[in-house]
Amino acid sequence: MSSTGSIEGFRIDAALVRRLVGAQFPQWAALPVTPVATGGWDNRTFHLGDTMNVRLPSADRYVAQIAKEQKWLPRLGPHLPLPIPHPVALGQSSTEFPAPWSIYSWIAGETATLERIHDPQKFARDLADFLHALHQADATGGPPAGAHNFHRGGWLGIYDSAVRDALAVLGSTIDAHAATNIWDAALNAPWSGTPVWVHGDISAGNLLVANGQLCAVIDFGGVGVGDYACDLVIAWTLFAADCRKNFKSAINADFACWARARGWALWKALITLADQNGTDAGKADEARRVLAAVIADHFAAIAR
Repeated sequence: MSSTGSIEGFRIDAALVRRLVGAQFPQWAALPVTPVATGGWDNRTFHLGDTMNVRLPSADRYVAQIAKEQKWLPRLGPHLPLPIPHPVALGQSSTEFPAPWSIYSWIAGETATLERIHDPQKFARDLADFLHALHQADATGGPPAGAHNFHRGGWLGIYDSAVRDALAVLGSTIDAHAATNIWDAALNAPWSGTPVWVHGDISAGNLLVANGQLCAVIDFGGVGVGDYACDLVIAWTLFAADCRKNFKSAINADFACWARARGWALWKALITLADQNGTDAGKADEARRVLAAVIADHFAAIAR
């Protein structure tokens, strides 16, 4: 085995995974390896037989997530009301792939979409219940927000220049005045609570449904300890106004927390829209929808 090196440019495919599993876990070498139907961004994921999946980091900046998930997910799982990924084995860096990688138990379900959710109001409450349990779990010794999770749970100000640059690029194509007010409000609502566990990327792509109901939460690469406002962005990225109200009521966060949450949602929407070369039309349309929802919610909140 070699020490961890750069994986930039490595071709990650089923053939590579078969070789890695065969070399390091020969007991599973005969199991079929196939790509999952919906893969993630931070990792490349493959079925390993019927009961496991293999995840390899897709770039150097995601490598630190492997050891973190291996350590903390088994400790968090028993305290949560829904299944989360459970590490089965840790693959070591090698000449074939110079970074660690993981094998997890497979969780059945489909990626959450509005079409697959039978009762959006119940879905919102169930997600709020999951987040409440996560945020209540003992966070002693957990990794503080930082580069390993792109500062999710940390201070929004680290992205101030990115937001200001995006606003300058977008100019009059958006309501820049309202967006600036929302961002300033987020920065002026500092968090001073006790650090809690945060998932870091509560998005539709990381929520699974079965029989129309929320059945699991996956992809904990952004997990860390800090301010849970970053976990509330789903209020605008998935939920319509009525479900958003239900979700917000169930979460029961204070005014400042929601201001920071709007800041997290705004940041992502703005940098997506400003990335003129890397954003496809569908993602741009979605970012504009989220931006509009955040702006409307901001003005509704300050009018109360």
